[in-house]
Order: sequence, then structure tokens, then C-alpha cells
Amino acid sequence: QVQLVESGGGLVQPGGSLRLSCAASGSIFSINRMGWYRQPPGKERELVATITSGGSTNYIDSVKGRFTISRDNAKNTVDLQMNSLKPEDTAVYYCYANLIYYGSTYYTNYWGQGTQVTVSS
Repeated sequence: QVQLVESGGGLVQPGGSLRLSCAASGSIFSINRMGWYRQPPGKERELVATITSGGSTNYIDSVKGRFTISRDNAKNTVDLQMNSLKPEDTAVYYCYANLIYYGSTYYTNYWGQGTQVTVSS
């Protein structure tokens, strides 16, 4: 079995910073892309940032210059450094990994349980 466990959410004032972390564990053979989605209250889930195994990154426009995604391929972890946070960043953040586990023949998306980020004064 594969598990993704997130940590690092919480309450922060506008302009503040938070760092989210996600660790994938289990019988993982290889991880292709990792990333973060978020779901604001009453809205649909949106892709925030992704990173390939080679380190190529992509961000949605609203977080460019404020958020930084990074990963440690040896530890199967992905982090999201969030700076200059705004109230509109408030959401449940989910990490995901596109991976193949031992015994499988194709890549599958796995998700974390989500962590709440609230930006408010």
C-alpha cells in the first residue's frame, strides 16, 4: 500500500509564511510527478504547483513569485513553501504523487488526506 501524509498547515496572518510537507511511503518503485492541489471553501479543487522528478516546476499564476515547490527524490517528499500569504490562499491543501508501486505496470495518482491553511487577521 501507498500512503501520502501531509503536515504543516495552520492559521497565519496575511503576509505570513507557511511550509507544507508531504511524505510518500509504501512499496513505491518510482515517482513521476508530485504536486499540490487546493480547494477553497465552496470552490472546486485547483492545481497549485507541480514538480517532476527532474525538478521542473509549474505554478498557477496566482501563486507565482510567492510559492515554491521542492522535492527530495531520495526521501519521496514534496514541500510547498508559501510566502506573502493572502486570504484568498485559504483552502484545504492536498499533495499528490503520480507513481508506480512494486507489482504494478502503470502509474497511478495517490492523494494525501489534506491539510487546512487559513490566512486571516
